Amino acid sequence: MDPSSCDTFVALPPSTEGQHIIFGKNSDRPCDEVQEVVYFAARDHDPDEKLECTYIEIEQVAHTYAVVLSRPAWLWGAEMGANEHQVCIGNEAVWGRESADGEEALLGMDLVRLGLERADTAEKAVDVIADLLGRYGQGGSCMEDECGFTYHNSFLVSDRKEAWVLETSGKYWAAEKVEGGYRNISNQYGITTKIDKEHPEMRAYAQSKGWWDGKTEFNFAAVYSYLTTARIESAGSRYCDGKKLLEKRNGHITAEAMMDILRDKDSGINMEGMFMTTGSMVSVIPTDPALPGVHYFTATPDPERSVFKPFIFVKNARLLKDTTSPSFGSEDPVKKKPRFQSKPDRKHPLFVKHELIAAIIESYKDRGQKITEGMRQLEKEMMKEMEKFLEQGIEEPDLLVNLFSSSVQKELSVYNKS
Repeated sequence: MDPSSCDTFVALPPSTEGQHIIFGKNSDRPCDEVQEVVYFAARDHDPDEKLECTYIEIEQVAHTYAVVLSRPAWLWGAEMGANEHQVCIGNEAVWGRESADGEEALLGMDLVRLGLERADTAEKAVDVIADLLGRYGQGGSCMEDECGFTYHNSFLVSDRKEAWVLETSGKYWAAEKVEGGYRNISNQYGITTKIDKEHPEMRAYAQSKGWWDGKTEFNFAAVYSYLTTARIESAGSRYCDGKKLLEKRNGHITAEAMMDILRDKDSGINMEGMFMTTGSMVSVIPTDPALPGVHYFTATPDPERSVFKPFIFVKNARLLKDTTSPSFGSEDPVKKKPRFQSKPDRKHPLFVKHELIAAIIESYKDRGQKITEGMRQLEKEMMKEMEKFLEQGIEEPDLLVNLFSSSVQKELSVYNKS
């Protein structure tokens, strides 16, 4: 198996319809992995409080923002998510000249969650992640398996006004600001000569390793990546196809258009096989701060056979029980050393039902088509309902405290009728 995974997209005015920023990501992971969608409320923390991430403990901050996350059920961090300030982050695995086989540290997925919990703008999220990289580093297995699948990370971060691409190699990094149009990232370095923020020693380190002569124009992707590995070539194809799909819809990119891109199988963006799309996210963020963002998550594999369900940040939002996997606490095989000696059943209620429905769709063409049509109809109805909040705002937030969970129940109802 040659793992290459994930695509993340952002579209800003004038490439979108209306004054919206559209964010989207497919999380491509091992095909037997469960991805859950969870919500954590904002919290104040004690001055001496510590935070247990996937592998290491770090210092906690005084206040963390409310977040909604899509994450592999075995770890602390997240593949993608958003916070109450409408910051969205997704990460990608990248491989380059710097070895990724370091000691256990922060995973890229931990950095996604930490960025969301600690930053109220996209640029601040870049600063948070860069600071944590310098203090704690990145490393450790990114799969629930003893095989030790490791990588460095790139991130696409957006808020109500702009987006940032952040690419890392060990503790070194470069960031590029995106203020309009569209951008996608895949499993390759994409920042070239436009660098708006960087690690202060990033260029000197490259020069010391003989990767850059110190005279020619500095190109981060050219200096820090191997451009000829099979992984990068595979990602290059998806990256190019993703860019073409965005270009095709330029000026008319909507949530529905982004969902179509994430469902595209010809490009490999909707991945199948040993690595497959195990969760998907699309967010619609109005540039007007008076209007709420709407965040759609599948919480199930293969967006072609899944329903994007809406979440809106409101006060008193409830926990998302139907998409939350069982917790094993200190007995979790991930927490015990040596790690990954066994694999518990992490399937959440929606995943269990969806797995059955996916098998029916696969086995019975006519029945499967009917089920898929019912799922799409439900999705369209929910998206139409969300339009009024995106245009008019929220008058009664208490009516939305169970929005995502009630949407899951509607999805389960479609399955039950089938």
